[in-house]
Formats: sequence, structure tokens, C-alpha cells
Amino acid sequence: MAGPAFDQMDGEIWFDGEFIPFKDAKIHVLTHGLHYASTVFEGERAYSGHVFKLDEHTDRLLRSAQILDFKIPFTAQQINDATNELLKREKLTEAYVRPIAWRGSEALGVSAQQNKIHTAIAVWEWPSYFKPEEKLKGLRLDIAEYRRPDPHTIPWNAKAAGLYMICTLSKHAAKHKGYADAVMLDWKGDVAEATGANIFFVKDGALHTPKPICFLDGITRCTVMGLARDRGIEVNERTIKPEEMEGFEECFLTGTAAEVTPVAEVGPYHFKLGKISEQLMHDYEACVRAVGAAAIAAE
Repeated sequence: MAGPAFDQMDGEIWFDGEFIPFKDAKIHVLTHGLHYASTVFEGERAYSGHVFKLDEHTDRLLRSAQILDFKIPFTAQQINDATNELLKREKLTEAYVRPIAWRGSEALGVSAQQNKIHTAIAVWEWPSYFKPEEKLKGLRLDIAEYRRPDPHTIPWNAKAAGLYMICTLSKHAAKHKGYADAVMLDWKGDVAEATGANIFFVKDGALHTPKPICFLDGITRCTVMGLARDRGIEVNERTIKPEEMEGFEECFLTGTAAEVTPVAEVGPYHFKLGKISEQLMHDYEACVRAVGAAAIAAE
């Protein structure tokens, strides 16, 4: 992101029920969430001033906290209302929204059951996650060294901070080699996802995507599968071996930030920007814009 560092930005953040200046939204260095990753968050996107699928995102935030054995001290309605009010106060229409909740600094150790749970929401203007020129010609992706872990080893179905450590490392490694991102395999060596987005392939007019057995079943992922089915496109959720990528014709990523982004390469495998990827890219854009327009009309 161009411009000032986040801790130097103007505007407000909703923090534990109050709107405070962006620069004053601070936590202690001994915060449990910083040391032990007892933190959950969401990535949301506002179009025309309204967050796409806000209810689903807030429900997942609350569910993620429950999986990490803590309860956020605000209801879904309070979080939604705060989100909408914050967007209005910041006068943002096209924006990224980051709700986050974490264990505080009352105790520091593996066990911190009595620590206060803090909650905050920040919003800021957000351009395309990938560079426009990359998105139009298709992304080049590496194949990551790190793998999505066995679901018995980590709470994979929570959107939790600790799960993203290997994503950051994998994306940095890919960037160092000139790639935009990386595809991660799972603990068995099958295709899983990108570092911050789900992945789809196209073959003979049908979609193929890995089953979400060790990574989040993304909200954008589910939306795009619905859009595909509306067009009569077959959707197959299944185990995908890396070598199968040789036979796929198209590939694209889905995510709140990535939206629908075509892929040109994954390691040694190459894909074309085909009709299905392009159609779903346009369908998703139309979908989020229509929802935003409907929300405005209902006000």
C-alpha cells in the first residue's frame, strides 16, 4: 500500500466499542495475541459503501473466536453496526475492512483463559490486491515449500493469525523469485490453495477445486461456485494431484482481496485466460456491485 504506515494514518478505528483516532489504537508489547497468536480476524471488502456478505464474515469471526476458545464481547449486530458506521465516518465507498479480536495482556503464558478479549475494526481505501497489469495477463505463481498442515494438528477452520505464518513466508519466497504468489500443497502433497486465496482449475468446460479439508472454505469461493452453477457450469470439489495441473486449461484464484484473478503459470504449468475464467471474473464483479446498489436503494 502506498502512503503512510498504518500507525500514521488519519481517521478513526473502532476499538472495544469506541471510535478512536487511528494513531491511538495501540496495544501493549506483552499482549497475549502477539506472543501466542490468540488472534482471529476477517478480511472484508466494501463496494459502494457496503461490505459484501457482511453477515457471513461477522459470523465467521465469531466462530473463529469460539474455535480458539474465547468469546468476543460484542454481538454480530453490534459488530455489523460498527462496521457500517465506521465506513460512513471515514467517507469510504471502495474499502478494505479488517475486524480483529485478540487476548489481551493480563497474563502472559500458554494458558490465558482470564485475559480480556479486545475487538477492533479498521477500514481503509483498498486498490486491487494484485497489480492491474498482472491481473489482466494472469498471475505467475510459484509452488511453495511449506504445506497446509494436517487438520489434526491445528484449528484450520478458524481464520486465525497463527495459520498465516507459513503463508507470509511462502509469499515472500515467491516474490524473491519474481512470482506474484505461491500455490501451497497440503500435508499429503495435494493441491490446497494460494497463500491468501482459494484456487480453481478449468478442464473441458467444468471447474475443479480442492476440497477445503485443511484450509478455509472461502466466502468468495462459495460465491463463485454459486455463480458457476447458475451458468450451468459443473463444479467438482475433489482431491487434485499437482501433476494434474499439466492437463488443466485455465486457472484462477478467488478471495475477498483477490476477487477472481486469472492465473497464467503455477511453477512449470501454464494456463490460458479462457472464457470461463473471464466470465466468472465479470459475473463476480456484477454480483458485488448489484449487492451494493441494492443496499443503497434500501436505505
